[in-house]
Amino acid sequence: MERSLRAARVATYVYFVLCGTLMGAWVVHIPAVEERVGVSHATLGGLLVLLGLGAFAGMQVAGPLADRFGARVVVPAGGVLCGATLILPGLARDPWTLAGALFVFGFCNGVLDVSMNAHAVHVEKAYGRPVMSGFHATFSVGGVIAALFAAGAASAGLTPVASMAAMGAAGIVVALASTRALLPTAPDARNAGSDSPAETGAAPAGTSGSAKGRIWLLAVLALMVMLCEGAANDWSALHLKDVLGAPAGTAAFAYGTFAAAMTIGRLLADRLVARFGSVAILRHGAAMAAAGITLVALGPWMWAAFLGWALFGLGLSGTVPQLFSAAGHADPAAAGANVSRVAGLGYVGMLAGPAVIGWLTHLVALNHAFVLLTLLCVTTAAAAGILRTGADRTPHDELAPAGR
Repeated sequence: MERSLRAARVATYVYFVLCGTLMGAWVVHIPAVEERVGVSHATLGGLLVLLGLGAFAGMQVAGPLADRFGARVVVPAGGVLCGATLILPGLARDPWTLAGALFVFGFCNGVLDVSMNAHAVHVEKAYGRPVMSGFHATFSVGGVIAALFAAGAASAGLTPVASMAAMGAAGIVVALASTRALLPTAPDARNAGSDSPAETGAAPAGTSGSAKGRIWLLAVLALMVMLCEGAANDWSALHLKDVLGAPAGTAAFAYGTFAAAMTIGRLLADRLVARFGSVAILRHGAAMAAAGITLVALGPWMWAAFLGWALFGLGLSGTVPQLFSAAGHADPAAAGANVSRVAGLGYVGMLAGPAVIGWLTHLVALNHAFVLLTLLCVTTAAAAGILRTGADRTPHDELAPAGR
């Protein structure tokens, strides 16, 4: 059993890397696709919304399917579909075909995203200790792989379409090769030995109305923290360039600082959760993020901006994995559906973040618009107790419902 569980954990890492690689393969080829189709930046921005809508739709479909058919069916299916549809945006020749291609690719990516997160919840439960943050950290590794592959392909003279086709084909092979290592079915909460709902913090099978309300509260928190993450993705470099007057090369390091801190934080978060509990990680992480983005918003110095973006990334790093984990453990029999709700609303926040900050810049300066992110982080810190499922829980028991 230990060997099969280790194999399932490794396979989950593989699928997270795969998801990051396939999405990264699209991202690094955006300029080439934009030029091929002949659309403006503004039009492309509107088309990218369809990618998000497709992902949201795929997440809502994948969650219930993962609960019904199990990880060995839905996770590799999502990987195969995502790999197969990666080439579609590269083949698009006009805005209409690109719109359809982005929606389809986004849908398949959403299927893979939610199903692998649902499987990660089951792996974490079987391990009996926090492992979710480590999975999320490896997603970023996929983006690095995609960038390196695309650079190598360009140096070798491959066209963007050929590069996307090669990465998609490799993704299909990886998805199929990793299937057997996945856990065959979701653990049955009713046959979990001594781990009763009271001991694990999970709700009984057949989630009650109050438990569903808790899931939606987790989803709202996911929306807020992922809105913050989305805003950092698109506005961090522009903040240094437009507000502090940094050269373009220096400004690019703002996002790099945020992303590096996010990755490091997620690599460390599982151990911190095991020691201090998930409530503490969410609360203190959100508070740290609030302090960091406030320093960015109000600090007039370059060093303050870099420090602020680092604190912002480090603070946010452990928040989303705790919310996903709590949703999945709330009712193991409906882990996929619950994760899809939290991930779906969180993804809406990720997409909305850049737009919300952009709208606010019509009213206030860019750095002052970041105060909204401070308020969202403070609200998340205040609401962190939603992760606690019993008044008599000790700090170590709060780490995740899988803990023993």
